[in-house]
Amino acid sequence: MIAPPLPPAPASMSIQVIRHEGDIVELQMARAPVNALDPTLCDALEKAIAQAMADGAKGLVLSGNPKVFSAGLDVPHLLSLGEDRAALTAAWETFFSAARALAASPVPVVAAMAGHAPAGGCVLALCCDYRVMGISPDPAKPLRIGLNETQVGLVAPEGIQHLMRRAVGMHRAEVLLVTGELVDAGRAQAIGLVDELAAPEEVTARAVAWLSALLQLPREPVLRTRQIARADLVEALAPERIQLPKFIDAWTAPDTQAGLKALVARLGK
Repeated sequence: MIAPPLPPAPASMSIQVIRHEGDIVELQMARAPVNALDPTLCDALEKAIAQAMADGAKGLVLSGNPKVFSAGLDVPHLLSLGEDRAALTAAWETFFSAARALAASPVPVVAAMAGHAPAGGCVLALCCDYRVMGISPDPAKPLRIGLNETQVGLVAPEGIQHLMRRAVGMHRAEVLLVTGELVDAGRAQAIGLVDELAAPEEVTARAVAWLSALLQLPREPVLRTRQIARADLVEALAPERIQLPKFIDAWTAPDTQAGLKALVARLGK
């Protein structure tokens, strides 16, 4: 049986830090309403990871809110930057820097997704060691996860595509990336995009349970094996695999801007 979490520790406004027994630290994204990944949240996440390491965490849980793990990048904020290339580059770099911090974490990280995880939310989950996702109580409204960039006129960088390929395999990743399909939680588990399903209210407990079991194994062999196994993940997020200047070029293209503005219009309805 997993013990209840310990009292919350001090945190930034956008990241709540919850300590669980066994030196497991939960980093809960708390930017209402959908944990849109703006520079402030991404920077807070990176700093929270570093602080957890400094405080001796042996495992991390990354969670969101009961409806949305993270809806991805804050598109309205990015559009508000207009054609300011320096500001756009800085905003995107904070996101990729947070993703690198997750991927390079020296201790295991579990994504506890009680809600949807599209786009950037899926990227963060793919940077984790293990992914637990909620099962919607309403079969007609399943929780979904995936990289839907093409549906809004974006091209996922090669390094991000690698994250999807290592989870679901080459061909299936190609189909999902090209179509931009968001898959429901059940199918996500079937294809390897998600490792475990649970009732939404049990997602965090299952994430902690998985980490607790892992932490019972000999520590150094686990960490060394993990480092070797995840080397390709860390390398995939290297700047040369992201090619941010090319990504910014594509971001400002007319068809991409049209797709993004249409997305914001739909979200506003």
